[in-house]
Formats: sequence, C-alpha cells, structure tokens
Amino acid sequence: MANLKEIRRRITSVQGTQKITRAMKMVAAAKLRKAQEQAERFREYSRLTSDVLSEVAADATDAVHPLLQRRDVKRSLIVVVSSDRGLCGGFNSNLNRLVADRLKRSEVPAKLAVVGKKSKSYFEHRHVEIEQYYSDILDELNYDRAASIAKELAALYEMGEYDSISLAYNEMISVVSQVPAVHPLLPVAPPEKTEESSKEIGPAGFVFEPDKKALLASLLPRYVEVKVFGALLESVAAEHAARMSAMETATNNAQDMIDSLTLVYNRARQSAITGELMDIVGGAEALND
Repeated sequence: MANLKEIRRRITSVQGTQKITRAMKMVAAAKLRKAQEQAERFREYSRLTSDVLSEVAADATDAVHPLLQRRDVKRSLIVVVSSDRGLCGGFNSNLNRLVADRLKRSEVPAKLAVVGKKSKSYFEHRHVEIEQYYSDILDELNYDRAASIAKELAALYEMGEYDSISLAYNEMISVVSQVPAVHPLLPVAPPEKTEESSKEIGPAGFVFEPDKKALLASLLPRYVEVKVFGALLESVAAEHAARMSAMETATNNAQDMIDSLTLVYNRARQSAITGELMDIVGGAEALND
C-alpha cells in the first residue's frame, strides 16, 4: 500500500504541474494575439518607410549622410534581442548559439550589445564581454524606448566606434516556427526602388521639398529607429508563440505521464487486491483442514 500512496502522490503532483502549464499556455496565447496585431500594424509602417527611403535615396552617394557611409570593417557590433523569461523552448538557446557561432567565426573583433536577460546570462556565463545591456525594455515595449536604442547605435556608428552594426533576433515565421537570424542595420542599405514602391508613395518624377540631402538627414535616423522597433516587436511576438507552443507540449507530456502513472497504479492496486484475496482463500483452506 505504501507503493500505491507514492504513485497517487506522483499523479497529484503531475496534475498540479499540468494545471500550471495549461494556464501559462492560455496567457501566452492571449499575449501573442496582441503582439501579433501590433507587429503586423507596424510592418505596414515599416514597409512604407522603406518605400519612401528607396525613392529619396535613389542615386544618393555615401557622402550625403554618415549613416550611408561604408567603411572597411575593422570592428563590428551585434545587438542580440532575447527574452527576459524562460520556459519558451529553444527560443533563446537557438539564438544564443547562432550569435556565439558568429562571434567565433568573425574575422574582425566583434562586440555584443544585449536586450533581454537570457542572452546576458548566457554570454556572461561564457565570459563573453557585453558592451551594453539594455534592461527593462521588453516588458513595456514602446517606440520611444526603441528610438533611444537606435539613436545610441547611430551615434556609435557616426563616431566610428564600429564599422558594422547588426541585429540578431528571432523572426516569427508562424505560430509554431521561430527562426533566429542576423540582419545588418548600419550602414543603412537603402531598399531597391521598385514600381510597386513608387506607386505607394506617389507619381514618378515629383520634386522633393526640401532637397534630398535635408530629407535624408531626417529620414535615415527614423529608418534606423523603425528597423530596431520592428525587430523588437518581431522578437516579442515570436517569444509568446514559442512559449505557447512549449507549454502546449508540456501539458500534453504531463497528460501522457498521468496516463502512464494511472496504468501503473491500477496494476499495482489489482496486484494488491489479488494478493489479499489469495491470503483470505489460503486462510479459509487452513481453517477447513
């Protein structure tokens, strides 16, 4: 009977864990819907910003603005966007391994700037120097916070601290697929002008007021801000999707364990009852003898 009590205790424990994982899945699903809507709305704004830049920066030279200037890469910076919390499957580990591999194979000195506690702890544990840690960004993410990061990165590039700055984050392909990737941020590479983008912003051959140089001075910093904010939104949505998927898997695994333990419990209970019946029968036969 002691064995039966232990099995019952384990079943109760797993059931409690299953309730937690099921609740976490529901919370992640609710947050995912909100994050997806925000990311999709901003994606349209980002696309239009790219279209405007492709029109204004057409035929622009590197000398027009410092953020367009390309230099021989001697020092680079990777901005890693992870999460502050775990329990989201391979969301953080896959990204961290990708960045670590990138650092290992880099032919020039590469430094890290980090958003999110999980990447911070990962690289600190491996004694990788972190140049800048942006804390308390993801819980209350807004455009102003992203813009402050973008301004700081743009200033570092303009001062020549780094010759290349990239963003590393998880792209949300679908609810069940999040792919870590590294995308260049600075120097700005203006998107190629297409017929579709020209139709979005107006007729061909229109006159800019003020001139292109003045427009680029305002547009390029905004473009960097848009790219940083878009990456943060994408990462947050991907995190919630990864957590929802991980908690669903954990809930299903808990159910499988409950079913398995219940089967073991029933077999042990049947064996105990059979043993008791055998003792009763044996005792009755002894009395008859």
